[in-house]
Amino acid sequence: MSATARVIVSTPDHYLRRLTDYFSEHGDVSLAARKGRIALPFGTATIEADDDSLSLRTEGEDETGLAYMKYAIANQMLELANEEKPRIVWTGDCAAGGQPPFFREMRFVSARNISPHMRRVALQGERLARFAHGGLHVHLLFPPKGVDRPQWPVTGEDGRPVWPEGEHKLVSRIYTIRNIDADAGKVEIDIVIHEGDATPGSDWGLNAREGDLVGMTGPGGGDVPEADWYLLAGDETALPAIGRILARLPSLATAVVRIEVDNPLEEQLLPSVANVDLVWLHRNGRKAGTTTLLQDAVKAVPFPIAGKRVFAWAGCEFAAFKAIRSHLRNERKLEREKHLVVAYWRRGFDGDNARNQEEKTAA
Repeated sequence: MSATARVIVSTPDHYLRRLTDYFSEHGDVSLAARKGRIALPFGTATIEADDDSLSLRTEGEDETGLAYMKYAIANQMLELANEEKPRIVWTGDCAAGGQPPFFREMRFVSARNISPHMRRVALQGERLARFAHGGLHVHLLFPPKGVDRPQWPVTGEDGRPVWPEGEHKLVSRIYTIRNIDADAGKVEIDIVIHEGDATPGSDWGLNAREGDLVGMTGPGGGDVPEADWYLLAGDETALPAIGRILARLPSLATAVVRIEVDNPLEEQLLPSVANVDLVWLHRNGRKAGTTTLLQDAVKAVPFPIAGKRVFAWAGCEFAAFKAIRSHLRNERKLEREKHLVVAYWRRGFDGDNARNQEEKTAA
């Protein structure tokens, strides 16, 4: 599937260089003369500059991949535009006006606690096969309280979602699909239960009733490739992703797993046929994000000798994210394609702001 756009801008070559520089951190990029090519996990884009415009062409294996490419290119172009307001109008597949291909309306079915501070929520929806691959994470879109019929996003002419505002404004939080049965139209998502007012996901997970509606977009957030030896590390927020990864590993794989939780009651069974070396790290009452337990444990892990395909994955608080990523890159000398470290949250920040900070420090 494909879509094209011609965008009038004042400095086409400047946009081309900035776009290829930005996406070089996220995929494979080539630049020759006045033409660039960007390959991301969900599709490709070619960008060609002339004297007064950029010619864009995006491609994806399916409508979700194409929608992601259109969204990514347009969003970054507009981020670079500053005061200039280029108009981006895509033609081709996945026309504007409908709900984004990566959106699904879901209904709450049930919920149960699997540990004192982890609640597993079951959701029912349609056409979920796309959510079984291409990324571990989804956004849940929580409608305002008291709204029986939520308003959901639609696709704008530039490929970006147009979000409802005012009394229908949605709240978005990122979660991991823990289990999915696409044929049955069911997903299970684990939500960490927090105290406080600024916890819309926790509040919804505790109080939702059967049939309540919630939006879901995705998948995204990366995945793990085939390897012989894995390092998996994280705190409570990463438990769903680690559990899902372990469940899919083959019997010949080895996984060294380090997980930080408050106490032994928060530990979970994590089934896997792989050879798993799992150590739980207990804060024992210390607040999450205030210790160095996780980064210290990661630094103490001996890596295998040469000849093994290695991949390291970690999800955690922002400070631990920086320390672990630096260790893997600088001490362990892992290339970009051999590790993925993400900040799931940051002390003192709410919602997705930890991830925004992560993007700013990704270079």
